[in-house]
Amino acid sequence: MDEPPDSQVHQQIHPLDARSLRGLAHPLRMRLLTTLRRGGPATASQLAAKLGESSGATSYHLRQLAAHGFVEDAPEHGKGRERWWRAAHGGVSFDESLLKDADPEVRGAADLFLHELANTRTRDLSTWLGSRHDWSEAWRRSSDMSDWTLRLTPALALDLIDKMHELVDSYRALAPEDGTPDTEMVRVHTHVFPTRTD
Repeated sequence: MDEPPDSQVHQQIHPLDARSLRGLAHPLRMRLLTTLRRGGPATASQLAAKLGESSGATSYHLRQLAAHGFVEDAPEHGKGRERWWRAAHGGVSFDESLLKDADPEVRGAADLFLHELANTRTRDLSTWLGSRHDWSEAWRRSSDMSDWTLRLTPALALDLIDKMHELVDSYRALAPEDGTPDTEMVRVHTHVFPTRTD
């Protein structure tokens, strides 16, 4: 859920707490925030058209996202009466303790948040598979859908995750300058989780 890393605002990561999680954990709100992060500032009407929702629904949920600090006004884009919105930061960090919170509403919001995150990643992949023929041969060759099964301890799994994150982050410094031909935003998904074989 990222915007180009050259904007300072979008380098910031917002830690989720119980209050902000309840404000974000809604499928449409998460889609609105993702769309603003990836596509830049937009109006409620533009977002409604893009997501197949009513502008009344997008307006309401944008106001809720703003109340919890996830989006903010983008007045430099406004011409006329329509309100423009932008993401307030580049991503969120999720604390596993939210899944064990004493409040069942918080636990439910945490569960919904994680499931919607999984749904977003599934949509990303499905969109790529459905549109891959619209991309150049070079981009088709440069995509990947690999998976591996390893035998690891929890400590080794955490070490693997840390190293994958470091590797992906190292490519931010290699990002080509704006205007470099054949440069696109690239989504990288990683999943590490235990599975039973019986």
